Amino acid sequence: QVRLVESGGGLVQAGASLRLSCAASGRPLSGYDMAWFRQAPGKEREFVSAIAWDGSNIVYSDSVQGRFTIFRTNLRNTVFLQLNSLEPEDTAVYYCAADTPHAKLRTTILDYDYWGQGTQVTVSS
Repeated sequence: QVRLVESGGGLVQAGASLRLSCAASGRPLSGYDMAWFRQAPGKEREFVSAIAWDGSNIVYSDSVQGRFTIFRTNLRNTVFLQLNSLEPEDTAVYYCAADTPHAKLRTTILDYDYWGQGTQVTVSS
């Protein structure tokens, strides 16, 4: 019942910033934990960040800690990922994911039931 659509990706130079958006329909995202994953060419999909259903808890992977920020606007049914200080290693397809709330935020792909189609982020050096 949840439909997720990512947007905001693009081709940028190293050090630049992007803001990714995940728009939802079908159900309000206020009732779901949300997460961002990414998949680089030739690599498995990896966890990036997650935010609790009520915004009370946030988790980042070590690779993006201090550079990326996740936030949500439940009224607009949208979750964002602000990507700063982008590096070529950040190049990947970024996916938005949603799941029913858990006591602790989950960080694996199998923990999430709803997924968007992804948006491409390419960072050149």
